[in-house]
Amino acid sequence: MNRRTLSRAGLWLLLIPALILPVFGCKKKVVEEKVVNVVTQAAESRRLRPFIESTGTLNPNEEIIIGAEIDGIVKSVKVDEGTIIKKGMLLATLDDTEYVHEAIRAKAALKQTEASLANTKMEFSRKDALFKEQLVTRQQYDDVFTRLTLAESEVDRAKAALVIANQKLAKTRVYAPTASRVKEKKVAVGDFVKNGTQMVILIQPDPLKLRFSVPERDIGKIKVGQDVNVRVDAYAGREFIGKVSIVFPSLEEKTRSLTVEALIPNTQDALKPGLFAKVLLYTGDLQEMVVVPVTALLYEGEKIRLFVIEGNTAKERPVKLGNKYGEFMEITQGLKAGEIVVVAGQQSLSEGAKVAAQKSQRDENNKPAAKDSREQK
Repeated sequence: MNRRTLSRAGLWLLLIPALILPVFGCKKKVVEEKVVNVVTQAAESRRLRPFIESTGTLNPNEEIIIGAEIDGIVKSVKVDEGTIIKKGMLLATLDDTEYVHEAIRAKAALKQTEASLANTKMEFSRKDALFKEQLVTRQQYDDVFTRLTLAESEVDRAKAALVIANQKLAKTRVYAPTASRVKEKKVAVGDFVKNGTQMVILIQPDPLKLRFSVPERDIGKIKVGQDVNVRVDAYAGREFIGKVSIVFPSLEEKTRSLTVEALIPNTQDALKPGLFAKVLLYTGDLQEMVVVPVTALLYEGEKIRLFVIEGNTAKERPVKLGNKYGEFMEITQGLKAGEIVVVAGQQSLSEGAKVAAQKSQRDENNKPAAKDSREQK
């Protein structure tokens, strides 16, 4: 019995370490919790102007097509593409030989009818005196009166013909109706043109018109007179300022957007019609806004979220966005200024995860970032 009891006791002594070790091993795994290294930055409050972004194309204020008003052969062209035009400047001439002769014939015909009228008037004056003394018949009087009326109408017709002939002669010289610039010359010396043939296309490059579209959700923010900032790739970093001049009365059915037109001053002739433009349309005055770096945001379909650090724990926070200001995004709902958000490393985070936070270089240096043109003090 003693031997059997000792054997059992020895067996238990051997099994105890085997049973104890797994228990301690499990406790060690529970204690060791994963810590994620992240970079953080405080959400900021800034005074910014709300705006709408869009794109459009610059167009001339007016485009004028100068066409021939009569048939003829082009005798000379006084302008070329790019020529600066003053109001009343001669643009081109047509061969006027035929029209000069026509004006001469019309003038001669007028003189002839005027002479015939003068003779008929003298005859009527004599017949009128004789008719009063009853020395001529009523029919003779009526006959000369009719010829007088016809002679007067012939003079009127000749005068009209002379006016038309002079107008045609004047139309052999083509003048600019307003100050502008030549966009395109469409004829050359020797070309035969008919009435209506395009000869020169003029444009007015100052101011320029800019048309762009605004989404349906933003149409309530648009009104005439609002500031518009325009940027073009040809002048990197430079902004051109204009104002909304026209808000169209109806939306495009296919795109559900509203067309807006702005006038952009172009006194230095830097901008050219046809340039693609990026548009910022300001819809209000300076406002306090909460912004975070765009790197802090996580997108999952229509859901947008970020992580906020509380102590050493990450908390997931759904947010709603406003406008983008350079490298920062406006947060309209879900975050307050001063809260610490994760700007790097959040892809490895989940709700309640432990973190080892390192401040971003911006927070460490405590220096303001480069200001966007939409931020003012």
